Amino acid sequence: MGSGSMWTAKQNKQFEDALAIYDKDTPDRWQNLARAVGGKSVEEVKCHYQKLVEDIDHIESGRVPLPKYKSYADSNNGGGKSQKYMDDQEQRLKYLKLH
Repeated sequence: MGSGSMWTAKQNKQFEDALAIYDKDTPDRWQNLARAVGGKSVEEVKCHYQKLVEDIDHIESGRVPLPKYKSYADSNNGGGKSQKYMDDQEQRLKYLKLH
């Protein structure tokens, strides 16, 4: 399998939003996901999904630590905003846990 083309931040967001709509029980799920993202084939969407699942597995297993945002909060004197960002990222990971 090739690595496929790069995914933009916009395509990643479209992909994540579409995953919330088209769960594993949706008929023609992969076609719907590919259509929602735009510019990606069914095969590219399947590969991207598999990589996302693997990334979540690695983070949850402790092999890959979650990024630390504390230094940003310290340098910004606005820890609340940074903490909210970290909480949002954690919520997204939980939200995208699809297995």
